[in-house]
Amino acid sequence: MSVALIDTPEALAALCDRIANVDAVALDTEFHNERSYAARLMVVQLVVGDDVALVDPLRIADLQPLAAALAPKAVVGHALASDLKIFADRFDRLPVEAFDTQLAAAFLGYGISISLADLVHDLIGIRLRKSQTVSDWSVRPLSAAQIDYLVADVLHLLPMRDALRARLRERGREGWFAEEARALVDPARYRADPERLYLRIPGAARMNRRELGVLRELAVLRDRLARERDVPTKYIIPDDAMAAIVHLRPETREDLAQLRRLDAGMRKAFGDQIVDAVRRGLALDDSDLPSRPSRPPGHDREAIVACLNVLTSAIAGENGLPPSLLVPRAALERVARELPATEEAVATVLDASAWRAQLVARPLHELLCGQTALAVRGAAHGTPRVERVALAE
Repeated sequence: MSVALIDTPEALAALCDRIANVDAVALDTEFHNERSYAARLMVVQLVVGDDVALVDPLRIADLQPLAAALAPKAVVGHALASDLKIFADRFDRLPVEAFDTQLAAAFLGYGISISLADLVHDLIGIRLRKSQTVSDWSVRPLSAAQIDYLVADVLHLLPMRDALRARLRERGREGWFAEEARALVDPARYRADPERLYLRIPGAARMNRRELGVLRELAVLRDRLARERDVPTKYIIPDDAMAAIVHLRPETREDLAQLRRLDAGMRKAFGDQIVDAVRRGLALDDSDLPSRPSRPPGHDREAIVACLNVLTSAIAGENGLPPSLLVPRAALERVARELPATEEAVATVLDASAWRAQLVARPLHELLCGQTALAVRGAAHGTPRVERVALAE
C-alpha cells in the first residue's frame, strides 16, 4: 500500500479521479477548533483502493473538489460525526452514505465510545501507537511519526467495516445500525436552528418571555457575526455577558461600557448591532415572544424519570446496548412530562426509530400504566439484576 501526500491542486484532481472509481473510501480528519467558528481542517486522511492519501488543506486552498468527489460515495470512519460536521460546515456537502465503526461496535456490545485503537486490536489483532494524539497538526512539514499516525488511523477501517457488518448481520442488527447511520449523513443533524440558539445560554431558564425575546435576538446576531468572521461565538460576546446585556437593556453603545466582559474593541466593532438587537427584542409583539424553556420535572416526575431510566438500562443490558444509545435521558424526561396514554404515543414522544420503539415502547407504557413493576433479583447471591414483574389487575 502506497502513501501519497496530496499538496497541490493537480494532485487533488488526480485523487478525485481515483475516488470516482471506488464505491467506498476510508476517511479521517485532523483539525483545530479552538479559534474558529467551524473546525479548521489540518489534514484529511483517505484510503482509496489500495492507497493512502494524506490531503494537506494548508497547501490547497480549495477542497470543494474533494467534497464533491466524496458526495456520491460511502465513507467509512471511526466516530464520524465530527469529521462529517466539518464537511457540512465548510463545504455544505455530505457523502451519501456513512459507516461509523464506533457506532457499529456499540450495537455489538462494545459500549458507546470504544476507541479506534481498542477496536482495531480486537478485530484486526494489531496495536496502534497513539503517540500523536495531542500533536500540532498545523506545523509543516509533517514528521515521520505524524505520518505513521495519520496512516494508522485509516489503514484498517475498510476491513473493520467488513468484520463489523458481518457481525451485525449475524445478530440481526444490520437494520438497526442502518437507521442510525442514515442520520450521520442528514445535513439537518449539523445545522443548529438559529431561532433556538438562545436556549443554550446560561441563565435562559430564569428569564421571562420578554427577556428571552431579547436574548434570542442577541443569540442570532452573535451566531451570524461569528460565522461571518469564522471565530468562536465567545469572541463576539462571551456567554456570561449575554444575560448581562439582556438585563442592562442598553440604549446606546456607550451603555455597554458598564459591562467589564465587553472590552472597548468589542463595543466599537459590535456595539451598535448589539443595541439594535436589544431594541428588536423589546419591540416584539407578545405573540412573537419565545416560550419559556421547560423546567426540570418536579419531585414526582423526577422519580418517574428515574424509574424509566432503570427500565431502559435493564432493556439495554439485556440486548448488549449502551443505555444512552437506546434512549437518551432527555427523551425519558419528555415521557415523564407528557405521560403518553398509549404504546404508540410513547414511541411518538420518544421520537423513536423503529428498532427503538420495538424494544422500549411497550415496556415503558406498561410501567407508566402500573401494569408492571421493577424488582431486583439475585442480590442475595451476588448476581443482582433488574426484572420486570407483572402486577395483578
